[in-house]
Amino acid sequence: SWVHSKQKEEATQKAKDIVRMSVARTINLEPLEEFDLPVNKTCLVVGGGVAGMISALDLAEQGFEVHLVERNSELGGVARRIQTTLEGLDVQAFLDGLIRKVYQHPLIHISHEATLTDVSGYVGNFVTTVESEGRVKTIDHGAAILATGAAEHKPTEYLYGEDPRVLTQLELEERVAEGEEILVDTESVVMIQCVGCREENTNYCARVCCSQAIKNALELKKIKPEMEIYILFRDMRTYGFSEDYYLEAAERDVKFVRWEAPDKPRVEEAVEEGRPVLRVTVPDPILGQNLAVDGDLVVLSAADRPAAGSVDVARKFKVAMTPDGFFQEAHVKLRPVDFAADGVFMCGTSHYPK
Repeated sequence: SWVHSKQKEEATQKAKDIVRMSVARTINLEPLEEFDLPVNKTCLVVGGGVAGMISALDLAEQGFEVHLVERNSELGGVARRIQTTLEGLDVQAFLDGLIRKVYQHPLIHISHEATLTDVSGYVGNFVTTVESEGRVKTIDHGAAILATGAAEHKPTEYLYGEDPRVLTQLELEERVAEGEEILVDTESVVMIQCVGCREENTNYCARVCCSQAIKNALELKKIKPEMEIYILFRDMRTYGFSEDYYLEAAERDVKFVRWEAPDKPRVEEAVEEGRPVLRVTVPDPILGQNLAVDGDLVVLSAADRPAAGSVDVARKFKVAMTPDGFFQEAHVKLRPVDFAADGVFMCGTSHYPK
């Protein structure tokens, strides 16, 4: 009636023909029969970081058998490089306890140095082939959780990789934990935010960089209160109660300097009073001129990127990914941890930076 609003007689005749065809079609229809298929209640978890291990433990503690496959030789993922949270919790102690529980649980089977070579089947009856430590095994499972995680972006700018005094936040945290002498002689540190994100090809916020910078700045102030620390930022995004630590850093004389895209900071090697330094020049939008800051260390707050191998895992399970390379949920509101493919789920930072 809508399509043929000006041809009422013809529209009525067409409607009769459509109904006539539908009635005629029923002559050849056969009744549908329901039948049951066996469902394998084993789950496969891909990724042995914190998200993958907690998923495996939650399922195993409910009585389900779990196969946990990890591409590296040990469990833990990126959390192995993190010493504390912003609130001061001991990440390594938590991680050690979590790994111990996973290894000790009788329903969790772990494969190290694992590579998925083939995935077939459907919800309730998947078959996945895994190469692990020189052996090939076939895993029958009814569901899969993809927790491949994320990795720290390796910068290609700001002299990273060219000068050993240029580090990422995770590398700085590792040096602080190891008590390296380089920090004893360090008088000033310049941190640069939003490295490798919020730009044309990776236009997202990594969400953890600002908190990580604040955490490391406060830790350096504990070690050496007189140390000069500058954080060059675009927007300080210390979510929720993390804002308290931002205020604490400001009170401890951590200096915050804002910069705006596309005028990025520049890092150059220089000599000041006979001492080699890294000179960071940044256009200050408030002063309306360039500001030069000398640092013994330059620390880059590098973005989260999808972990290596995520694309291959997505291809094997035939699931969608975002343009940034993270996993794409079936529906952002209604099915936030499901893939469009039934029986396959996601968790952790493989979904997006959280």
